[in-house]
Amino acid sequence: MDLDRSSVWGSLKQKTRPLFQNFNINRTKKSFRKMVDRRQRHSLDRRLSISVPDILESESFTDEETTYSGSQALSTYIPSTLSSSVMSLKSSSTSLKRAGEDLQWRQQESVHTEINIIETETEVMCGSDPRRKSSIDLFALLQRARLSGDLTEEMTEHPCEGIDLESSTSSQLFDEQIALEEGNDCLSSLPSSFAYLLTVHLKEGRNLVIRDRCGTSDPYVKFKLNGKTLYKSKVIYKNLNPVWDETVVLPIQTLDQKLRVKVYDRDLASSDFMGSAFVVLSNLELNRTTEQILKLEDPNSLEDDMGEIVLNLSLTVKQGDFKRTRWSNRKKQTSSKSSLIRNVRLSESMRKNEIWNGIVTITLLEGKNIPGGGMMQIFVLLKLGDQKYKSKTLCKSANPQWREQFDFHYFSDRKDMLDIEVWGEDNKKREELLGMCKVDITALPSKQTNVLELPVEKHLGSLLMLIAVTPCSGVSISDLCVCPLGDPSERKQISQRYCIKNSLRDIKDIGFLQVKVLKAVDLLAADFSGKSDPFCVLELGNDRLQTHTIYKNLNPEWNKVFTFPIKDIHDVLEVTVFDEDGDKPPDFLGKVAIPLLSIKNGQQCCYTLKNKDLELASKGVVCLELDVLFNPVKASIRTFKPREKRFIGANRKFSKKILSRNVDRVKKITMAIWNTIQFLKSCFLWESTLRSVVAFVVFVVTVWHIELYMVPLALLLLFVYNFSLITTGKVSSAQDTQETTYLDEDEDEDDKESEKKGLIERIHMVQDIVITVQNILEEIASFGERIKNTFNWTVPFLSVLACLVLTAATVILYFIPLRYIVLIWGINKFTKKLRNPYAIDNNELLDFLSRVPSDVQKVQRAELKPYSSSSPLRKKRSTL
Repeated sequence: MDLDRSSVWGSLKQKTRPLFQNFNINRTKKSFRKMVDRRQRHSLDRRLSISVPDILESESFTDEETTYSGSQALSTYIPSTLSSSVMSLKSSSTSLKRAGEDLQWRQQESVHTEINIIETETEVMCGSDPRRKSSIDLFALLQRARLSGDLTEEMTEHPCEGIDLESSTSSQLFDEQIALEEGNDCLSSLPSSFAYLLTVHLKEGRNLVIRDRCGTSDPYVKFKLNGKTLYKSKVIYKNLNPVWDETVVLPIQTLDQKLRVKVYDRDLASSDFMGSAFVVLSNLELNRTTEQILKLEDPNSLEDDMGEIVLNLSLTVKQGDFKRTRWSNRKKQTSSKSSLIRNVRLSESMRKNEIWNGIVTITLLEGKNIPGGGMMQIFVLLKLGDQKYKSKTLCKSANPQWREQFDFHYFSDRKDMLDIEVWGEDNKKREELLGMCKVDITALPSKQTNVLELPVEKHLGSLLMLIAVTPCSGVSISDLCVCPLGDPSERKQISQRYCIKNSLRDIKDIGFLQVKVLKAVDLLAADFSGKSDPFCVLELGNDRLQTHTIYKNLNPEWNKVFTFPIKDIHDVLEVTVFDEDGDKPPDFLGKVAIPLLSIKNGQQCCYTLKNKDLELASKGVVCLELDVLFNPVKASIRTFKPREKRFIGANRKFSKKILSRNVDRVKKITMAIWNTIQFLKSCFLWESTLRSVVAFVVFVVTVWHIELYMVPLALLLLFVYNFSLITTGKVSSAQDTQETTYLDEDEDEDDKESEKKGLIERIHMVQDIVITVQNILEEIASFGERIKNTFNWTVPFLSVLACLVLTAATVILYFIPLRYIVLIWGINKFTKKLRNPYAIDNNELLDFLSRVPSDVQKVQRAELKPYSSSSPLRKKRSTL
C-alpha cells in the first residue's frame, strides 16, 4: 500500500475523521496517563519496536508534548530564556486564548489521525518490505506531530504576528513531503538521557542523633538516585548541628523519581546510619529555589526524633536538550551541559563578588531568663544570609553576659532576615536549640544605634542587643584605566581624609587599601589537558572579593583593581589562586599572605605562591601592585581594642604535625624560663665567683635605689638594646625560625607514609581532649613568642607604639604618686558601667599582644623570593 498517493490520503482522512471526533470527546474526559497506558497496550507497539527501537519512547514523548496545555508545556519544556513568553501568554486576550484552544484541539486531532492511519496500514502490511516501509512512514507521521507542537511554541512566543492558525496547522498535518524530508531530524530533537538539572544547596543539620561514645557524631550526607550515589558531602567532626554549606548540580532523567538523602556517622572502620529522607522531584517547581526541611527517619531505630536536614533545591531544564524547529526558518538552538554549568558558576561567582554598601554592627549584650540556661552552657548563633557568627560559650546561667560585637556585610538589594539562635550544650557535648528570634534589618533606621530586647520564640526569655546599620564606602572593583589612586585629585582627597589633623574624625575609618591584581606566571596545571582555569580570591579579614576566570591558561592576566576599607592596620591580605573545576569545588593552586604594614606603596611585586599552610613554596608567581593609606593615630587606638571576629569556618581537626610543633614551641619557652632560673640559682651557689659578686652588687644597688617608674624604664632600655643589635646585624633574622619549621615539616612528610593510621586509631576515642590540649599548647606558645617578638622589633610599628606607651608610663609614674594612679584606675572601673551601660570589657594588654605575630605566623607571612635557590623546598630537592 503506497501512502505517497494523494488519493489514499484523502480516503483515509474521510474514513478516520468521524471515528476521531467521537474518540477525541471521550479522550478529553480522562487523564493523560491513562491515555498513554491504553495506547501502549496496542498489539502494534511491540511489532513496531522490533524494527524501530525508539518508537515507543518517541511516541510517548510526542503524546506528552501535544496534549499539554500551552502554559504548562512552556513552563515544563522550553528553556528559561523564554520565560517572558510565558508571561505574555498568561496576559493575552480572550481571542488569543480561543485560538490556542483551537490549536490544541487540532493537535489532538492530528495525533489521533496518525494513530488510526498506523493501525489501518498495519492490517494490510505483510512481509519484511512493507514493515520497513511502515517504519519510514511512522517517522513522517511523528514529524508532523512534532511540527504542530513547534508551531504552538511559535505562536505563544509571538502572539501578535498574525499567523493563520488553521492554514498553518492543516499544512503541517498533511504536507507529507516536508515530513519525510525531516524524519531524521525528528529523532534528533527527542530529549537526551538527562533532561533536568537539580541544584542542591546542602545547608545544615539540626539536632542529629548521637552515634559516638563521646556523645556526638561525625555526620556526612549522601545523595542517591535509583540506588546510585551521586554526591557525598564533607565530614563535620564532633557536631550534632553541622553546617556544610555545599552546592552540587545533579543531572535528572525524569521527574517520577525520589532523591534519597541519607546521613551517616563517619567512623574509621565503617559508617553508622543516622537516618534518611527523600524528596519527590515531581513536587518541585521549575526555576524556583525552595527550602526543604527534611525530617530524618529510620524504621529500624527506636529513636523518635533523629533530627533534620535543611536543603535549598532548584530545578531547571537542561538547555542542551532542545533543538527547536520553527516553521519559518527551523533554526536549531543548542546549549551544552558545560555552558549551562558555566553560567550557573558565573552567577554564583557574581553573587559572591557582590559589593556590599553597608555594615550591620551587632552588639550581643546579655540574655534574660533563658530557658534551660541554668542547666547548660549557652552560646548564640547569628546568621545574616550566608554570613554566620558564633558567640563565646558561657557557663551555666539563666542570665548570661556576652558583651561581644559582630560586623555583618549589608546589601541594600537583599531582604535577608537576621536569624538569632540560642543553643545549649550539656556536659556530654550534646547541643540543643533553646530558642530563636528574627530581626528585619531593612525595617531598622540607619545611622543610629537601636537598642532591642528580643523575645525568644515560644519561651519567656529574651536577648538584649544593639544593632546599628551604617553606610560603607571604599569597596570597589574596576579596570586598570580607572583605578581610584591613579587619579591625582582623587588620591589627594583620600590622603587628606587620613591625615593627622583628621585623627579624631570617624575613628573607625582607619585606612584605604588598593590592590592591583596584574597577572600570574607559571601556575600549576590542574586539568588533564595540562592547563588550568585560574581565578584569584582576595581576603582582608571578613572582606572577600575575586577576579574573573581566565580559561585554559597557565599565565593569566587579570588586570583588575580592588579596593578595601581598612578596619585594622594589623590585618593580613590573603591572595589565593584557584582553578575553576565545573560544579565541583575549585582546586587550590597557591596562596600568599601579605601584612598591610609590610606593603611598599606603588611597587609592583611578584610573590611566590605557597601551599595551604603557607609554609612551603608552591609552583607559580602572582604579580601585584599594592597601595595602603592609613591614619597612624586611629590605627594605634584600634590596636588596644578587640580584634574583629571571623565568620564561622571549618572546625579545627587534630594534626600530629601541629601537635608536635606546639609541643616543641612550649618546650622552647619552658627551657628559656628554666635556664633563667638555673642562672639565678648558680649565682646563689657561687658556682662562679665573679658572676656571684656582680649579681650581689646589682641586687643591693637596685633595691636601695628602686622606684616604680624604673620598671617601664628598664623595659624601654631593653627595646633600645635589641634595636641596636638589629641595626648592627648581630642578631640573626627570622630565617632561623623558618628553617627549623621547615625541617619539622620535612620530617613529618617523611614519616607520614610509615605510620598512616596508627596514631589516629589510638587517639580517636579521646579526640576532643587531644584537640583541646593542642589548642592550649598553641595559646601558651603563641603568648610567649609574641612577647619575645615585641621586644625583637618583628613589627616596628608595634614596637614603636610599645616604646611610646612605656615612655608615657615612666613620665607619669615619675611625677604622679602611685596612690593617685591607683585611685583613678579604681574610680574608672567602678563607674564604667554607670557611664556606659553597653560598654564591652576588654584587656588592652592582651589586645595589643594579639596583633604581634607568633613564630608560626612570621613564617607564614614571610615573603619568598621568586625562584630563589635558598627556598626550603629547593634545598630539600637538591639534597635528594
